[in-house]
Amino acid sequence: MSYVDEVFQMVVEKNPAQPEFHQAVKEVLESLRVVIEANEDAYRKDALLERLVTPERQLLFRVPWVDDKGQVQVNNAFRVQFNSAIGPYKGGLRLHPSVNLGIIKFLGFEQIFKNSLTGLPIGGGKGGSDFDPKGKSDREVMAFCQSFMTELNKYIGADTDVPAGDIGTGAREIGYMYGQYKRIKGVYEGVLTGKGLSYGGSLARTEATGYGLLYLTEEMLKCNGHDLKGKTVVISGSGNVAIYATQKAQQLGAKVVTVSDSTGWVYDPEGIDVALLKEVKEVKRARLTEYAAARPSAQYHEGRGVWSIKCDVALPCATQNELLLDDAKALVANGCIAVAEGANMPTTIEATEYLQANGVLFAPGKAANAGGVATSALEMSQNSERLSWTFEEVDSKLKGIMVNIFHSMDEAAKKYNMEGNYVAGANIAGFLKVADAMTAQGIV
Repeated sequence: MSYVDEVFQMVVEKNPAQPEFHQAVKEVLESLRVVIEANEDAYRKDALLERLVTPERQLLFRVPWVDDKGQVQVNNAFRVQFNSAIGPYKGGLRLHPSVNLGIIKFLGFEQIFKNSLTGLPIGGGKGGSDFDPKGKSDREVMAFCQSFMTELNKYIGADTDVPAGDIGTGAREIGYMYGQYKRIKGVYEGVLTGKGLSYGGSLARTEATGYGLLYLTEEMLKCNGHDLKGKTVVISGSGNVAIYATQKAQQLGAKVVTVSDSTGWVYDPEGIDVALLKEVKEVKRARLTEYAAARPSAQYHEGRGVWSIKCDVALPCATQNELLLDDAKALVANGCIAVAEGANMPTTIEATEYLQANGVLFAPGKAANAGGVATSALEMSQNSERLSWTFEEVDSKLKGIMVNIFHSMDEAAKKYNMEGNYVAGANIAGFLKVADAMTAQGIV
């Protein structure tokens, strides 16, 4: 059995009932096979892959808090500090009922390579809780966040582990967590990113993941003889990533015709109205039925269906494993030329392989959605220097990083005779930097 297969088998055996983590490891190791087999003796001797797929630290703790009725609630919380070979752990905090250890490990593992691709000195980590902020009052959210940080603060710091936002963790939640961290530690440091502008946050951080997705997509299309301008785009999701991906796509001359949420989706042939979408989702925190009610051109549909709409470019921006094999077949049949992942692992392995086999340009999430963590790292730099950069400065740096990420994965794919396979290219480019750092630092 090859070293890759041995390590994958070990992961499955040692991490039972964690299918998302197994999927992420399998996808990465398969695309690294050519690199690993060329260095198999050295990597095996140092157990490099075993160390890569095993987190440096896994934290599991309870979060007790009191709801508005005076009832004590208890949630499970996690922080997986996966790999610090190239910098302090960096990765978001997800607050969603679906959160469990396996999902946090899959996200943390992906984060290692995503962070490496940015070219910035940040390692991989991820965290969160099965707490659901939807339907909770501000006081309840604050009670949870303060209790959560009362435990988490023991394990994080500006040079140790710098969490950020993720699904369910926006500016409100980050603010409550930061206030509690400062209260306990008595220090004012850049320990969280995604902070408000009045207390150390960065301009363009809110827009960064969505904008970065479009900067990379635009570069990928351009380098393959296409122009984003004039293209029809379908987007899933209606959270932070989807909203700002829609905004930037339309600024770059494309037309976005769909968004979705957990109950349904909207098709708007005249193009999504970003101002109305922000009002519904960011201000009212309402369902997309309200968007459709306020927009005569919009059609609301229950359930799934975004990928059935004819398009040139598809951008899955909702959650993991939302684009299935049948969806990929529909996209190909409708003439889609490019898919770029705005969420983490939103496309199943079967769907990814089908898209690639049918000549669709495919940019994996660890590259395409790296704009958020890249700008988080820029926020860390500003905090360290006690400076604030303008929106234009941050946006310019973000665009440069995303263009560089595309060329890094493109060149890595070409070097290993897999031209056009950006999944392999992203994994190889991210892996080589981390592997070099791990080897240089000895058996730790």
